[in-house]
Amino acid sequence: MCLVLFNYISFCLFCTELYSYTEEPEFSLNRDYFEEDFKNHVKGRRWMELSMEEQRAYVMRLLDALEVTDRDKRLKVARAILYLAQGVFDECDTETDVLYWSRHNVFLLYDMGIFTALLELLSMEIDNNQACSSAVRKPAISLADSTELRVLLSIMYLMVETIRVEMEGDSPERKAAREAFKTELGERDCERTVWPLVLQIYSVCVCVLPLLIAWKETVHMPRNRSLPQTPFVHSLCCGLPLVKQDSLDTYNERDPFKNDDVRDEEDDPEDMDSGIEGEVDPLDRDVIIQPPLPPPLLRPPTERLSFPKGLPWAPKYTLLFLVHTVFSFFLMFYSDTDTLVGLPRPIHESVKTLKQVSMETFLFSNILGEEEVEEIPAEILYLGMLPSLSQYVIALLKLLLAAAPTSKAKTDSINILADVLPEEMPITVLQSMKLGIDVNRHKEIIVKAIAAVLLLLLKHFKLNHIFQFEYVAQHLVFANCIPLILKFFNQNIMSYISAKNSICALDFPHCVVHEMPELTAESLEAGDSNQFCWRNLFSCINLLRILNKITKWKHSRTMMLVVFKSAPILKRALKVKQAMMQLYVLKLLKIQTKYLGRQWRKSNMKTMSAIYQKVRHRLNDDWAYGNGKYRAGGAGFSQGWGQSL
Repeated sequence: MCLVLFNYISFCLFCTELYSYTEEPEFSLNRDYFEEDFKNHVKGRRWMELSMEEQRAYVMRLLDALEVTDRDKRLKVARAILYLAQGVFDECDTETDVLYWSRHNVFLLYDMGIFTALLELLSMEIDNNQACSSAVRKPAISLADSTELRVLLSIMYLMVETIRVEMEGDSPERKAAREAFKTELGERDCERTVWPLVLQIYSVCVCVLPLLIAWKETVHMPRNRSLPQTPFVHSLCCGLPLVKQDSLDTYNERDPFKNDDVRDEEDDPEDMDSGIEGEVDPLDRDVIIQPPLPPPLLRPPTERLSFPKGLPWAPKYTLLFLVHTVFSFFLMFYSDTDTLVGLPRPIHESVKTLKQVSMETFLFSNILGEEEVEEIPAEILYLGMLPSLSQYVIALLKLLLAAAPTSKAKTDSINILADVLPEEMPITVLQSMKLGIDVNRHKEIIVKAIAAVLLLLLKHFKLNHIFQFEYVAQHLVFANCIPLILKFFNQNIMSYISAKNSICALDFPHCVVHEMPELTAESLEAGDSNQFCWRNLFSCINLLRILNKITKWKHSRTMMLVVFKSAPILKRALKVKQAMMQLYVLKLLKIQTKYLGRQWRKSNMKTMSAIYQKVRHRLNDDWAYGNGKYRAGGAGFSQGWGQSL
């Protein structure tokens, strides 16, 4: 029962973010085109009343109709297929029924070869230069200019998201279809695979659907070795609360950021300079983000959560690494690393093992030849992206810049509102408020998708080959990813996380199953009942993780954090009482502490104490007392450049 509820919540969330509120009238349009064609071929019966063979026969007829040359007729057929993928909601009484029939129909569509046909149609839409040129000549691009692309990508996204999720009670046929679908998506020799087409779409449109498809494709890409998923990120995707979503302060008796007032605030001149003018600083509020209340089925009322002392994360380093670190620490003043006199017996055994591994690596690389690269999905993706990797990175960062709340409208910026703006602009206050909420929500979804795609690409490439990770990270640095992320956080971060840009009554599938309530300006202004927007919190954490990955162990990139005055920006983010976000903020502060000077460390002892309590350390770590000026101008600077190269 819990698994069914889990997948139901997951389905509702991804369907909710798939459609903009401006697309609401198109739900009934999809239904009308389906019923018009269905009643002409099946008299007096509903879709749910057909047998499996009759449903297969009708889908085969739709597949044949997709090959017609008339563009308008082909679009009507595609809308009918989209209605099937949406769960024939007009015949359903509850949202659970929509989930069931959507899953049933998606597996049926894939079994009949609809996905392959959609790839061909998508390629045709990308190559349609006439439609692009006609849209560019218009004074304002609206929702109607991307109708064909949106319909095709909506079907593909529903199929990818539905097939990838394994549910309790799936038949062997569905499990086999899931494995075949994964294999099809990762085929290198196939001329029309999803990833090249999705990446190509970035150059012809700025639709959010390719980002969502790319995100879902990368999330479930098979790995060449195990990689545990972050429970926090997964929980945000499904909306279920986890223990680790509380603040780090829960695990400590004293909160170093608690009860801060104006008199006790750590005075930092840089903090004042980088603030936003004319805003009321919300950082004095002592707010701890708590997860939303779970459904009653997930946790009985009598169950109580117990929080352990100390860090809630397992150690990262193995015993072998620790022993080797001790060995290096003992002999750091000697050039002879072969002498083991006076060292404990475990260190002798560790050195012997390390020498054996080094010898095997040498023999394998110089005598046995180069290792044959296994063509796993990550390798295939990297080879497909490599020729135009810089263009892909720049396109993603341009979209991120355009969707950032701190960005100002410019004439040469990318138009990311083409999938939100209606053909006729609003004329009433209520319509204007609804459109404003839809625009802000659209930007939030774009930021969420881009942050997730970039983070997953870095993680997969790092697992596949470290040089692939370094190459992508270097492109991100060259494309000014570091100042872009810092610019994103240089805002009222508490207001961004607590934003309420959603209208629950217009979310799919709620809006097609229940009666539409009367919307008023007061109800739109009040928003939903959630205290925080988990979508925005998810985006902030992923952006911090990206910044950590591209700056870790890179001295020159760490100095960029110092040059761009990231310390006061990151300190303001510490006011968000969420454990994972605090951890990655403290990590970013830790790597640059030695370069901020003694006066900064002296006046920010609360931050230094938090870093010491909540971030992992090494035996010879000098983050708290290192002479940053010497390292920046002497041997440390050269060493940093050597690591970055």
